[in-house]
Amino acid sequence: MSTPQRLVQDGVRHWGRLPDRPAVANPLDVYAGFTRRVKSLRLKEWVGFTLLHPDWYSSLIIQDAHYLASSEIYAYDRTRGVLHQHAANASGGSPTLPAELLERACRFERDGYRIACSFSRASARHRIELDIAATPKAPAVRGELDLDAMAATAPLSVSSRLPRGSMYTHKAAFPVSGVLHVGDAEIAFDPTRDLAILDEHRSLLPYRTDWLWGTFATLTDAGPVVGANFAARPELPGEPEESCLWTPHRCEPLGGVVFEPASADPSAPWHIASRDGRIDVVFEPEGRKQVKHNLGLFAIDYFQLFGHYRGVLRGAEGDIEIKAVHGVCESMKARL
Repeated sequence: MSTPQRLVQDGVRHWGRLPDRPAVANPLDVYAGFTRRVKSLRLKEWVGFTLLHPDWYSSLIIQDAHYLASSEIYAYDRTRGVLHQHAANASGGSPTLPAELLERACRFERDGYRIACSFSRASARHRIELDIAATPKAPAVRGELDLDAMAATAPLSVSSRLPRGSMYTHKAAFPVSGVLHVGDAEIAFDPTRDLAILDEHRSLLPYRTDWLWGTFATLTDAGPVVGANFAARPELPGEPEESCLWTPHRCEPLGGVVFEPASADPSAPWHIASRDGRIDVVFEPEGRKQVKHNLGLFAIDYFQLFGHYRGVLRGAEGDIEIKAVHGVCESMKARL
């Protein structure tokens, strides 16, 4: 199967696991006129990155719910045990999140807060630029990071139907270089060791939505990136899940993933495994980022844990042992 030029062509959407991201990924292209305007209020779009570094846990996101937009970034200093967080809101539709991602840039810009992510097919180099001013609660965050697309994992690209909605996601892990400044701290990213995991979503989610999700990746001694992306959410029978194993040079489909926290303790480890045993890992949290709001019709109960994974991936070409690999695990329950 070749990668389609557009997610929606002549009013018909492509479904299933795709070899790569379509050049244009806009789920709204199925609709026209008034229906398109109504559906746009259900569209949730985001582009985010998990940054994998031995001394810092960090994640950033630009997201647009089309009635409200926001951006967040956190950086956790493992040595000092300190979590730094920044966030900003804007009107829906104000971030730049182009459906044609390559040779374009995603941006969220407010006074004292700027995140930009540019993607280049021609150079096979992508870039993250951060310029966030200090606040009374958190130090300034500034820097530029370069992502090497030539050495990235094979992409995860999934278009699937959901109960009362639909989902499109594109994910990959990239070796990353550059320097990030968090206050007085200078964080140097080494592409022979450090990674950035892209998470792009363009989904028509149901009003009540929930999921569990996790990801991690690491560079092997031989060079290729390996890891996994896995999720559990309400699904329709036979539809592809947004789960995979990243084995050397391959993105292998994964499904039937079960998340089992050891207890209700926020610091308790999680056992995560697929029913066929192709992923069997334990996630051990080191910290937690939480967002909780209840505004009547709209509510969100979300947390992301950051920590490390250990266990085994069973790929088509053999087992891959996972030892203290940095990653994240999150829970979302929302009325949106």
